[in-house]
Amino acid sequence: MKNTRSRALRHAVAYLAVFAALTVPAAAAEEVNVYTYREPALIKPLFDAFTKSSGVKVNILFASQGLEQRIAAEGANSPADLLLTTDISRLLQAGELGITQPVKSPVLEAAIPASYRDPEGRWFGVSARGRVVYASKDRVTQDSMTYENLADPKWRGKICSRSGQHIYNNALIAAVIAHNGEDQAAGWLAGVKANLARKPSGGDREVARDIAAGQCDIGLGNTYYVALMLNREADRKPWAEAIKVIMPTFDGGGTHVNVSGFVVAKNAPNRANAVRLGEWLVSEEAQGLYAAINYEYPVRPGVALNPTVASFGPIAPDTLPLVEIAKHRRTAGILVDKVGFDN
Repeated sequence: MKNTRSRALRHAVAYLAVFAALTVPAAAAEEVNVYTYREPALIKPLFDAFTKSSGVKVNILFASQGLEQRIAAEGANSPADLLLTTDISRLLQAGELGITQPVKSPVLEAAIPASYRDPEGRWFGVSARGRVVYASKDRVTQDSMTYENLADPKWRGKICSRSGQHIYNNALIAAVIAHNGEDQAAGWLAGVKANLARKPSGGDREVARDIAAGQCDIGLGNTYYVALMLNREADRKPWAEAIKVIMPTFDGGGTHVNVSGFVVAKNAPNRANAVRLGEWLVSEEAQGLYAAINYEYPVRPGVALNPTVASFGPIAPDTLPLVEIAKHRRTAGILVDKVGFDN
């Protein structure tokens, strides 16, 4: 009888041990949640490399708009750890909505030039692109120009553009305001509108398409789109082959450069991993991937450019701080409507 009771007790203990093992939750896997405006196909290789080196899984939520507002609406329960944007305006807007937290990181400060990060540590740039001129190889002989030249009547009916309200053009118009003042910027924008060959529409790729088709001779676009079309978009390669890249500058300034960057979310549940990912994004490995895969300019000095991007020629980034330019983004939007640029 004693042996029977002993065996029963042992079986019960064993059963309880198995039950406990099944019901006690496993330790949470290391992860970081990224809300991103960057297309997943463009950044997944970077996140995969980060996971391979760190063991931290990256969960991605992609949207083309409204991510700052979503994080704000989610409040303290937001799962967002890191917001990755495509423009300085969105980085600053995140701060204005109160959804960021400052980060003090010697790694980030050493890798990122001061002009590409917030002095308070609220946002950090991780890659850059130039807002340049696409020009017909057949019909445009000049290889240099200023942004101010875009309003010259010599280009009447020869310029193509996407919407003036798009964040890429908004940032450029804001830069014109920062350099030349609101009144001169309004006159300049009206001049560019008078030179348009068609109603602003599509994106930067479509600017190249319409130049190739002879609808216009020049247009504005980001540097990386040309490289993408040449190297990874066979159906659009003829558009890129029909154009050349001109690196315009401001009178007395450089080429307008914008950044992709990140903020650490105010209520990040995985803050340490968010900072860890941010620091990795400016490592030599990640910056090399940005250059090789996304055809962007690394913000970390000394990292080699993609050969296609290097073929566009040297870029001399404008020295006016991005935060100074972004202060004028709302005025830029008002001017677009005032001159009827998109009409």
